[in-house]
Amino acid sequence: MLNVNLVIVMKQELVLKLTILRRLNYIKLLQIKDHVLHKVILEIYMKMVKLYKIAADKGSINVQNNLGILYLWGNEAEKDLEKAVYWLQKATENGVEFAYDNLGICYELGISVNKNETKAFELYKKSAEKGYLNAKLSLGYCYIKGIGTKIDKEKGFELYDKITEKENIEFLKSIYDNEENIISDLNLVNYFHKKSAENDNNFVLYELGNIYEIGKGVNKNLIRAFDYYKQAADKGCVNGKYKLGYYFLHGIIVDIDKEKAFMLLKESAEGGNDDAKKILAQYEQDEGIEKEIDS
Repeated sequence: MLNVNLVIVMKQELVLKLTILRRLNYIKLLQIKDHVLHKVILEIYMKMVKLYKIAADKGSINVQNNLGILYLWGNEAEKDLEKAVYWLQKATENGVEFAYDNLGICYELGISVNKNETKAFELYKKSAEKGYLNAKLSLGYCYIKGIGTKIDKEKGFELYDKITEKENIEFLKSIYDNEENIISDLNLVNYFHKKSAENDNNFVLYELGNIYEIGKGVNKNLIRAFDYYKQAADKGCVNGKYKLGYYFLHGIIVDIDKEKAFMLLKESAEGGNDDAKKILAQYEQDEGIEKEIDS
């Protein structure tokens, strides 16, 4: 049995680490060129997984959801999709509203489970009924696209319009500086979701990916971001191809696949994306250095 004082210290450390990582953009962390700083942040992440595991095993229901997310989004060493689904399932059994939505996305996209759109719809519905902002958007998306249910655009738009309600504003206050910015971003989220329903053009899909990647008017969700970037890339979006290539290059959500990553980055660079050009140039430079060392 753990010492009571040790548990208190662990809890305080866990809260501190969570606060640090919530304020940092995971995608931006991967771009840090200071190897010492990168190593420190990685160590924080690894310790967080261990602390989450202890708390989750002891029945902390919100931590069970967070541990599932860490296993989904994690670095190559800690990412484990099967464990992610296991802990998200545990959290749903304990009624955690976020977990229903997170597990729903796994079923919608077939991440470490057999794709089941009906199951995804049911999970989104439960999460939305508990008031979770992202789930209302997921449920609206299901109604508009006919995912796990009959197409009902009126219901979908109704759910999109509800995101500016007071409970959603209150939910976002923990990550925003002022209410005016919250309302502005929620209106932007509503706008792009409705534009997507009217016309799935690649610009709108890319913007939705960006919204979920940085958590602009929503709770950040890299799985949803990846899906929108993929849809955008499939429609020829140069910036979408860059993002998708970046995810494959660093193993974000998906397993690392450098061949696929560089194919997408090359297509994006040829289309004029400067970030893709920089990555390819850096890769060529690193390859040249390695060849000099080997010789």
